[in-house]
Amino acid sequence: MIVGCPKEIKAAERRVGLSPASVRELVAHGHEVVVETRAGLGISASDDDYIAAGASIALTAAEVWEQATLIVKVKEPQAVERGRLRPDHVLFTYLHLAPDPEQTKDLIASGATCIAYETVTDDLGGLPLLAPMSQVAGRMSIQAGAHCLESPNGGAGLLLGGVPGVMPASVVVIGGGVVGEHAIQMAAGLGGDVVVLDKSVPVLNRLARHFGNSLETVYSTRAAVEELVLNADLVIGAVLVKGDRAPTLVTADMVQRMRPGSVIVDVAIDQGGCFETSRPTTHEDPTYVVDGVVHYCVANMPGAVPQTSTYALNNATLPFTLALADKGPKRALLDDPHFLGGLNVCGGVVTEEHVATALGYEYVDPARAIKERCGAAD
Repeated sequence: MIVGCPKEIKAAERRVGLSPASVRELVAHGHEVVVETRAGLGISASDDDYIAAGASIALTAAEVWEQATLIVKVKEPQAVERGRLRPDHVLFTYLHLAPDPEQTKDLIASGATCIAYETVTDDLGGLPLLAPMSQVAGRMSIQAGAHCLESPNGGAGLLLGGVPGVMPASVVVIGGGVVGEHAIQMAAGLGGDVVVLDKSVPVLNRLARHFGNSLETVYSTRAAVEELVLNADLVIGAVLVKGDRAPTLVTADMVQRMRPGSVIVDVAIDQGGCFETSRPTTHEDPTYVVDGVVHYCVANMPGAVPQTSTYALNNATLPFTLALADKGPKRALLDDPHFLGGLNVCGGVVTEEHVATALGYEYVDPARAIKERCGAAD
């Protein structure tokens, strides 16, 4: 199979879908790999590094999309990229379709087989291809939040960890999953006064055992969210529903009543955000202020640390990329029900139930769709 890796074109996105090490593995399996020139500059990987790994270099993105059948990316395809999709393409990347009707419409129209990293599951019900970026984003959320709390950045002028004799900042983490756990680790490590909210008692028990007295755990109710958010200096939105839009847990009215100079970091913005006042921002213009509250809502937070993020992501995605290339998409997906869960769009239909419900499309069983509609080569 010919595997293509175009350069990412989303604003300030410096990650790359395939590292040179991943290219070398694909080539060792007998596949051709085409990488767009300069695609790896964000991870300090030159064209020569990719050539040494066995790839050929394409001078334009159009060449990559034209030559390859399997396209491996990081972020969702932008409009110009969606225009290059063909029915025989297999697209393997983050998609986040539920809050993105335009992308969904274009993917359906393309007829391509579109597999989303974020809905592939594992035996424990986890999301193994989302987890590495959730780890990065969770840790970055505290770095970003601490920066935004500084007065020059619109914040209240607080040092997150305080100093002896001065109280630390109050940090509220909404959601105790992978993002939340890594945010807690960073916030507690910096000396913040940290509280986590979650609806799962087992999750709260696990976090309490892990972090001990450095963390307060609270069962999430509307009343608890409101009380804690109104008294917080930094609020991290770390809620995820697989494939679906993030629930709105903090209303505009709550934001209006928060402390002036407090900070919101909405890590769930990829899935629509869990604050009513959230809207996507970029690394080039990451924040805005609503009712005196600083909002940091960058939709590709891990893109700011592309070396860490790319290698962490490739560690997780490479086995699945090899399966697609070695077996073809039909066998690779049908052989692994957890991988099949990643199929979001195939042959003009929606195959992820949450996406179909959120956007008003008919849901088609992914196994049926991949058998009957996949236009890619086996």
